[in-house]
Amino acid sequence: MKKVLAVALTAAMGCSLLSGCSGGGSTGGAAVKQTEAAKETTAAAAAAETTAAEAVDASKYEVTEPITIQWWHALEDQYSQTVQEIVDGFNSSQDLITVEPVYVGNYAAVNEALVAAHAAGTGLPAITVSNTPYIAEYGAGGLCEDLKPYAEATGYDLSDFGAGMIAATSYEDKQVALPFLISTQVIYYNKDVADELGVTIPEKFSDMDEYLEKVSIVNNGETERYGCVIPGWDQWYFETFYLNNGVKIINDDQVTTDLGSDEAVALVNKFKEWCDKGYIYWANGTDASSIMRQNFIDGKAFSVSHTSSLYNTYVDKCDFEVGMAWLPGGDTKNQEIGGSAILIPAKNDQATKNAAWQFMMYLCGKEVNMKWATETGYMPTRNSVLTTDEGKKFLEEKPAFQCIFDNLDLINPRIQHPGWSQLATIWKNYMAEIMIEDVDIPTMIEDMVDEIDEVLGDA
Repeated sequence: MKKVLAVALTAAMGCSLLSGCSGGGSTGGAAVKQTEAAKETTAAAAAAETTAAEAVDASKYEVTEPITIQWWHALEDQYSQTVQEIVDGFNSSQDLITVEPVYVGNYAAVNEALVAAHAAGTGLPAITVSNTPYIAEYGAGGLCEDLKPYAEATGYDLSDFGAGMIAATSYEDKQVALPFLISTQVIYYNKDVADELGVTIPEKFSDMDEYLEKVSIVNNGETERYGCVIPGWDQWYFETFYLNNGVKIINDDQVTTDLGSDEAVALVNKFKEWCDKGYIYWANGTDASSIMRQNFIDGKAFSVSHTSSLYNTYVDKCDFEVGMAWLPGGDTKNQEIGGSAILIPAKNDQATKNAAWQFMMYLCGKEVNMKWATETGYMPTRNSVLTTDEGKKFLEEKPAFQCIFDNLDLINPRIQHPGWSQLATIWKNYMAEIMIEDVDIPTMIEDMVDEIDEVLGDA
């Protein structure tokens, strides 16, 4: 998909570079004496000029005529009522803009439709969601409008989002999207059992041995309760363990991997040791996600690593209190962004962009952000929501989310590389075979590294 995207956007990349900026200032000579009156006149003139310039800039982004726009989204049927309530709330809040929500399909379907419309230069939505891994490529291909001028003209505070979220939705100093329905990796655990055993999820990966030994139940080689389940069907769920323990995954040269490094091999051996002891299992294969969830619900797993967006689902299905914790870290405890961002296609006319920006501010506003978080299970994205009544109420209802509120600035962009998709597929397939089968690990890792290096070199 990434190669298709790169080809589709190549023609647009040259145009994306044809943007400019201008700046102004004032100078004064130390040897030139001015009267107080002259100084005041000069200052007043400068202030008037600045005010006029700001007024012109702001007017460029105003909505002055009635307009109907489309919003493409990927929210399935279970969220349709929330989507409609939010759209209706915006439409009734002002008189000029009418938003029509359009469910396009999953993120892959949205990507395909968006790239095709951008290449054709027609049929684009006014505003659309996008899975976070696509953002850098969209930025490189000139698909996205730079939102910084809109924010400056309307006084919109971008710094209120977590620093990692802003980085994940930026490209070369342009704010090409805003964080929307954001998730990250977390550990869900059985809080009732944790309280009974007096254990907590360790902050350090190096403390996982003791933790897993306490919470796992293994009798005569048979596991009655796994300490943790690692989702092996998607490398996103285990790659942060590598990143926080000294593994870059892609080296600085961009054409080789360090998944064969001592640090990476140590992690593979540790995961394999836990699998062999029956402390964890590596969820892989058909229906791996639903099987993992059911094992947790049935008490056959003390904890699972999964996306924070499924908090509501776990709570609704479990008859015990569900705890949520930040993943155990190493030298760092960073995690990666998941979910979706929201953007404005650059090829639309200015009136459409202006209307889209007004709706975008509403969608990502603090009040609506809390509605998304409450009703979808995605996480709050704004630092300031902690100080709102809605934020306090949210934490009262979902105290487990405190671990995310405390670490918003540690949620970082996904790795961006033309060969990443192929790398991820090779990596997760080898890891599944290593964890599930009786294989020669050094040979497997060597073969895996050779394949990944070839992919990176070709990309």
